[in-house]
Amino acid sequence: MSTHNNVAKSTSVNWMSTAIKRIGNWREFNVVLAVIILSAILSISTDVFLTTANLFSVMRAFSLVAIMAIGETMVILTGGIDLAVGSTMGLAGLITALLIQGGYPTPLAVLAGLLSGVVVGFFNGVMITGLRLPPFIATLGTMSIGRGLMYWITHGWSVTIPQEQTSFLFLGQGYVGPVPVPVIVMFALMLVSGIFLSRTFLGRYIYAVGGNEEAARLSGIRVNLVKVLVYTISGACCAVAGLILLARMVSAQPMAGLGIELYVIAAAAIGGTSLMGGEGTIFGSLMGAAMMGILQNGMVLVGIDTYAQQAVVGTVIILAVTLDQWRQRRGATD
Repeated sequence: MSTHNNVAKSTSVNWMSTAIKRIGNWREFNVVLAVIILSAILSISTDVFLTTANLFSVMRAFSLVAIMAIGETMVILTGGIDLAVGSTMGLAGLITALLIQGGYPTPLAVLAGLLSGVVVGFFNGVMITGLRLPPFIATLGTMSIGRGLMYWITHGWSVTIPQEQTSFLFLGQGYVGPVPVPVIVMFALMLVSGIFLSRTFLGRYIYAVGGNEEAARLSGIRVNLVKVLVYTISGACCAVAGLILLARMVSAQPMAGLGIELYVIAAAAIGGTSLMGGEGTIFGSLMGAAMMGILQNGMVLVGIDTYAQQAVVGTVIILAVTLDQWRQRRGATD
């Protein structure tokens, strides 16, 4: 009987040890744990944080970053980078606003805005694959071109759309019950893109290209086509975010999306997407965006200076990338 009990205890200990090890090796474990701890600290520090209104406000605030992080994650998975996400978002919103203001049908204006993001993303992919430009340089140039076009077209002035566009404004200002529409769009796109990456052959190709581009090419994967695809998807995601921002603000600003690329890339990095390519998930990027959104909301609630908030976010990004590098080195030695 004693022997039987010892065997049972040993089996239980081994099972728990294996479970803990698996949880520890879960790539998104660190950011999920950080979100839980940060939320717990803020819920103790202030009575406002855990209110339904504040939580949905936080989710709506980081929804744009999370939506753009979908495309950015796919780009980074291939070993690339997209610095043009902010200007692509702003340009899509501006084109849509100009067409609506000019009296064109709203569906046509929305389609034009979405296509503008697709075109910018496709252009980035072609430059990188066709002209062999480094992704950093290609998208940096596109970022400057997009921002310059916005200033040139508007001369620095905002473009306002009529308040009568209620069906369109619902995209940025509406609610389904207590849930803001941008939050619903964010989760819907996250679900679809997560399934795309994990359950389709194109998703597996994206991971393969980032893991070992030469091996992927030798195995018959059309590497250049995959790269063009992910940059096009990134542009489309930015356009969706641009439309939501336009509907939220009721105007297109020439500075819309300025500097947001930092937060989009950080969302992916904090969520466990390796900047070397080949490793990462859409869920991780969502948690990374949530982490920054909760952090920024918490800093406002506890009264941290606005300028200091930038330093805190930068510190979190450095820590996240450092942790990713340490995890990769540990994996290589195991």
